[in-house]
Amino acid sequence: MATYRMRLSCADEMLLLNGCPGVIGLAAVFAGGQPDVDQVRARVAERWTGLERMNCVLDRSQGRAGTARRGPVGRQGRVRWVVPGPFAPAVHVTVARTKLDDLWAESADRPLAGGVPPWRLFVVPDAAHGGDFALALVAQHALLDGRSLATLMRLLMDSPVVARESGRSAPLSRTGLRAAARELRTMAAAGQALPIRSQEQTYPSVAVCELPAHTVRSARRQPADGRGATLNELLVGAVAGALRAQYGPVRRWRQRDEPVYTAVPCDLRTRSNPRELGNTLTVVRVPLPVDVDGPVARLRACQAAMATVPDRAAVHATVLFPAAEAARRTGPWVTGLLADRGRHSCFAATATTAMKWPGGSSTFQDRRLVRTVGLPPLQHPGTASFALAQAGDAFTLTVVCNLRPNDARRLADAVVTEFETWARTATPSV
Repeated sequence: MATYRMRLSCADEMLLLNGCPGVIGLAAVFAGGQPDVDQVRARVAERWTGLERMNCVLDRSQGRAGTARRGPVGRQGRVRWVVPGPFAPAVHVTVARTKLDDLWAESADRPLAGGVPPWRLFVVPDAAHGGDFALALVAQHALLDGRSLATLMRLLMDSPVVARESGRSAPLSRTGLRAAARELRTMAAAGQALPIRSQEQTYPSVAVCELPAHTVRSARRQPADGRGATLNELLVGAVAGALRAQYGPVRRWRQRDEPVYTAVPCDLRTRSNPRELGNTLTVVRVPLPVDVDGPVARLRACQAAMATVPDRAAVHATVLFPAAEAARRTGPWVTGLLADRGRHSCFAATATTAMKWPGGSSTFQDRRLVRTVGLPPLQHPGTASFALAQAGDAFTLTVVCNLRPNDARRLADAVVTEFETWARTATPSV
């Protein structure tokens, strides 16, 4: 494989610039005996070596020395992806020394070392969560997004071909400047971070918990007189309720009128490129109805807000991203300006991601997949990230916080309580 360089996309650069550790992950938990690490390396080499993105190394030699906060642009040019050759399975695939939950806690605030492609696959001997071992993929977000992690893990399975590929249809053919201006105003509106005493008194914490399938199924029937709720809507609604339970109504936080926002990642792949690796996504900013009384009423408000997300994501895909790409070709500082807005915890106090395992039931060397466990990124002080992963009837919530010690566990328990409340509710509350 010849060495060559390529530009980072606008999304890659923004993730590189945001000042966060930028580590994300996805683990697949299996029932059965742990495979030998050499067998796993052989499967990884067979399925991933030919994927260009998995061989990319971040080359900073063309940029100015300094922190990521200064940006990928220097006097000598931009930071680039360089492909020096195929990755080394012995370097990238290793056996973890800890349990899965401990691996997630250790990985969240530790960026991966440079010099090699920024991803690692761990064989985790003691996975817990109803399984015997796990394969856990961690990567720098600048290299891969969450959909990419799921695609890669699915490629490792015994039957890697997905019969039906999901993907959005082509975005709006005519978006219009009015829609773009409206979206820009929404993205620029003032918001609030979660209440903390000071940024110096925040600590990373990670919590993983399982949600019973019957609880999620019952919750999805809410509101009882409506169409039911999607997993994304339930997660956003549960996070709103969890914040209210932990911190009280927003109006009491700082005596300000600004809402609290969550960042909802939106996949921009179409049916023509459903397995594309990289960062083919955008983030839509959605207000959380923390001040709405009642779990079902909050869910209704979330459904109304989430109904606008597909069209807003289409505005990003058809207008905002192309404009940003064009602008940064002549003014490289544009990416830094865009990323600077996202550095503030008031831009999005939370991030909420619901992910479903693609392609149904799966096995790895005849070991049955039990569940998947996500690792959302650690964000700035005063924020929390939530990932709800579904594999068949197994639902697993991961919370990553930059707040008080153990706030991740408290917020995870509060989210589960919201689901349990919906599951017990027979009639809607208004």
